[in-house]
Amino acid sequence: MDSPDSPLTVPAEPPPAPNFFRHPDLPFVLLRVFLYLILAEAFTYEFFWISNFFGQSGRFALTPKILMTSEFLRFAGVCAGAWVMSRLERRHLGEYGLPLRGALGKRFWQGAAFGLAEISAVLGTLAAFGYYHFGSVEIHGATFLKWLAFWLAFFVVVGLFEEFAFRGYAQFALTQGIGFWPASIATSVTFGAVHLTNPGETWVGIAGVVLTGLLWCFTLRRTGSLWFAVGMHAAFDFGETFLYSVPDSGMIFPGHLSSATLAGPTWLVGGTAGPEASILDFLILLSFFYVFHRLFPASPRNGTVPDRSNPS
Repeated sequence: MDSPDSPLTVPAEPPPAPNFFRHPDLPFVLLRVFLYLILAEAFTYEFFWISNFFGQSGRFALTPKILMTSEFLRFAGVCAGAWVMSRLERRHLGEYGLPLRGALGKRFWQGAAFGLAEISAVLGTLAAFGYYHFGSVEIHGATFLKWLAFWLAFFVVVGLFEEFAFRGYAQFALTQGIGFWPASIATSVTFGAVHLTNPGETWVGIAGVVLTGLLWCFTLRRTGSLWFAVGMHAAFDFGETFLYSVPDSGMIFPGHLSSATLAGPTWLVGGTAGPEASILDFLILLSFFYVFHRLFPASPRNGTVPDRSNPS
């Protein structure tokens, strides 16, 4: 029996059980990424099946309904896969790059400004040399408003899907196993590789996609989220497809604003891949690394390494 003067003994709580899904060693990380990819693909397939969009009729049509539905279901699929992983890892879903508190906020609009500046600088330079002509406006009135609203909404969804698919959970997990920049190279090369299936895409265009992916990884590292990258991604694609009416990753979509023409040396205008394969775009992207570094200097407050690579 304890004496009146002895301190009260409190049993120590047992340490929490180790969580396999938070293990930072590379084999465990690769297993987690593999599981995430299976889950994302399974959810995406299920969502498409439920929506009846796996039917052969119209599967490859570029109608607004099919374009928007397909992209939204893909985004839903990668989110669902990441949500399952967040439950297994006991994390918040927002830790994977898209916190709700930043949705369409300041960082998004800053990114949008960068995206519009990028495509405007490329095509403005080409126009000054006579290689790009805006042409005549092809849609007016209600049709103009319909396509404007559609492309704005569609490319936000594209930005959300592609950024989260390549720089969301996969980037988060790989950073724990191999470090931020090796993970960035892996996700950016994969990002470029999936564009190989686009009609009209070229190897130079793929290199541009990889460089862009690395820039968006850099913005993730400095801002702590993908919202800047989503805004830049959406605005650049909107500028290519609708505003300036030129090929986007080798594809020309319906509902563009004008009868624009782009003709000149392939190395300068990008050839069939479009402006993102132009040497001008490479130079602008490289300058953006420096500009972004100056605007968002590394610091504990805006760096993402302490948060995103913490294996605890």
